[in-house]
Amino acid sequence: MAESSFSGKKGSAPSKGSQVEEDKASKAADVAVSPDAFRRVASEHHADVAQIRERNRMRRLRILLILNLIILAYLGKRAIDGRPLSFGWPDFGPDAAIWLFPLAMLVVIALGVLLPFAVNSSSAHVRFSPSEIGISFDDVRGVDTILEEVTRTLQIFLTYKSFREELGGNPRRGILFEGKPGTGKTHMAKAMAAEASVPFYFVSAPAFQSMFYGATARKIRKFFKTLKIAARKEGGAIGFIEEIDAIGGARGGVDASNGRGSPMNVFRSTITSGTEGMVNELLIQLQSFDTPMFWGRTRNSLIDLFNLFLPSSRQIKKRKPDYSNVLIIAATNRAQDLDPALLRPGRFDRTLYFDLPSRVGRRDLIDYFLDRRAHAPEMDKEELREELASMTLGYSPAALEHIVDEALVWALRDGRRELNWRDVQRARLTEEIGLAHPVAYSEREKEIIATHEAGHAVAAYLCASDRKLEVLSIIKRRQALGLLAHSDIEERFTRTKSELESMLKVTMGGIAAELLFFNESGTGPSSDLAAATTVAAQMVGSFGMGSSLVSYDAVVSGGGLGGPNLVAKVLTNDDTKREVEDLLRRHKDQVYYLLENNRDLIEALRDALLDHDELLGDEILAVIEETLARRKLQL
Repeated sequence: MAESSFSGKKGSAPSKGSQVEEDKASKAADVAVSPDAFRRVASEHHADVAQIRERNRMRRLRILLILNLIILAYLGKRAIDGRPLSFGWPDFGPDAAIWLFPLAMLVVIALGVLLPFAVNSSSAHVRFSPSEIGISFDDVRGVDTILEEVTRTLQIFLTYKSFREELGGNPRRGILFEGKPGTGKTHMAKAMAAEASVPFYFVSAPAFQSMFYGATARKIRKFFKTLKIAARKEGGAIGFIEEIDAIGGARGGVDASNGRGSPMNVFRSTITSGTEGMVNELLIQLQSFDTPMFWGRTRNSLIDLFNLFLPSSRQIKKRKPDYSNVLIIAATNRAQDLDPALLRPGRFDRTLYFDLPSRVGRRDLIDYFLDRRAHAPEMDKEELREELASMTLGYSPAALEHIVDEALVWALRDGRRELNWRDVQRARLTEEIGLAHPVAYSEREKEIIATHEAGHAVAAYLCASDRKLEVLSIIKRRQALGLLAHSDIEERFTRTKSELESMLKVTMGGIAAELLFFNESGTGPSSDLAAATTVAAQMVGSFGMGSSLVSYDAVVSGGGLGGPNLVAKVLTNDDTKREVEDLLRRHKDQVYYLLENNRDLIEALRDALLDHDELLGDEILAVIEETLARRKLQL
C-alpha cells in the first residue's frame, strides 16, 4: 500500500478533468524529502478531520440555538400568562418526615449495591486533549525510521475520506509498538495524537481486568465505544493500550494461519478461560468500529418494522453506518506472546520495532536533553558530546535522559546549578555499577586493589588500541572493590578473533599484575576469571575460533545464545575444556610478560589511584603519557 502519497480516483479512466482530481487527491499526502519532512504533518493533511470537526461544531450550535429558542418561548409564554417562574425549595407536604427518610435510605442502599458494578464496568482510560499532551514530533528523537512510518500512517488517518472515497483504500486501524522498556513507545503515541490534533485515550491493559464476571469484557467494550463516539465528534481519535500482552496472550488450540500464509501448527497454552474471554472480546472490538451506534440501531429497527408492511419494490433503504476514524496503538515488549489473530491484517497489521538508538540517535538525544538543562560551557564541546554518545551504547532514550537528570543531582550536591562532564561520569557510574560505598581498606589491601586495577588499565592501553579508557577507580561499588571502565572508540556490532583475544588480555591484566608485584594472587580476580572463561568458552564453543567448528549453541536447552548453558556445555567436554584452559593460560602468560616490561606504567597508575581513589579518561592517559615521556628521557 502506497502511503506517502496517492492520486487519482478509484477505477477512473483518464478524462478532461482527471488532472484536477489527481492534484486534489495527491495534495492530501505529498511529503517533502527533506531530513525534517517527517517531523511535521502538513496542514492540508488535517483537511478531512477539520471538516468533520467543523460540521459537528455547527450542528452543536444549531442544537443549542433550538434549545434556547424553546426555553425562551416557554418563559415568554409563562410571562404572558402571568405565571413567571419562582425559585425555592420544593414543598413535600406535612407528612414528608414519614416517607422522605425511608426513601433516602433506599436510595443509599441501591447506590451501595449498584455503584461497585458501575465502577467495575466503566473503562479505565484517561483522556488527553491535544493541548494537554505538550509534545510533538519535534520532541521525538533517535527513531527517525519509525517517525517516518508513523507520519505516513497519520497522513492516511487524517485524510481518510480521500483515501476511502477517491481511492477505495482501507486506512490502517491498528499499529503495534514493540520494543524494550524505555525506548519511547508511549512517547511516540502521545506525539502522534498531538500532531494529529485529535483526542488521545490512554489505558493500561491490566486496568481492564476485574474481579466481577463479565466486567472485563464490558470495560473493553466501553473503551472502544468511547473511542468511536470521540472519533465521530472530533473527526478522529487515537487509543493507546499499554502492555497489551496482559490481555492479548496467545490462546490454546490450533493456529491455522495468521493471515500471512504461515503453516498450521498446534500449540498449547496455560491461558485461563477468563483471559481467553478478554482476547476474544478484544478481537471482536477490533472488527466492530463501523457498527451503528444506539440511535443508528434504533433507526434501523424502525425501518425493519416498516419494511414488514411494504412491498419489496417500496422497501425503505437503511443508511450505511458512519465510518469511525479510530487508530488503535498497542505497546508491548513481548510481542511473541500475543495471540496470532491480533496480528492479522485488519487488526494490528503493522508492527514497529523500537530498537535501542544507534550512536547517531544517541547523539541526537544527548543534544536534545542537554539543550533543555542547565550545563557548563564544557558540555557544548563536540568531542565531549560525541564521547558521551560513544560510551552509552545500549542505553535507551529513557536511560539517557535519566543520566542527564542524575548529573544535575550531582551538581546540586556540590552546590552548583549546572552539570559538567564529571557529573555525567558519576551519574553513569552510579546507574551502571551502583553508588560509591567508600570503605576503610588496610594499607596492604588498598595497594593490592590499586595494583590490580592498574594492571587492567595498562593491559587495555597496550593491547586494546580500539578501546577508550573512561574511569579507573578503587572506590567500592556494589560487589566491585575497584573497576576499569572502557568502551569502543567506534560503535561496533561484531568482534574479530584478535579483538576477543585482546579483551582476554585486558581481563587477565589484574591477576597478572598481582602475581608480578606480590608473587601471588588473591580473591579479587574471581570475577575477572568468570568473565574470561565465558569469553573463551564462546570462542571455542560458539564462534568457531577453536579447533572445531561445532557450535554448542545448536543444542537448545534454554539460557539464550552464549548464556550460562553454553559455558556448561563447553566445560563438560574434556577436549573443549582443555582448549579453554590453554587459551586462558596463554593469554595470562602473554599479558604477564607485557606488564613485566611496563612495570613503571603500573606503578604510576597505582600511585595515582592511592592518591586520588578515582581517575577519569584524560587523567588516566595523562599519567601514562607522563610516565612514557620520563622513560624516553631516561633512555
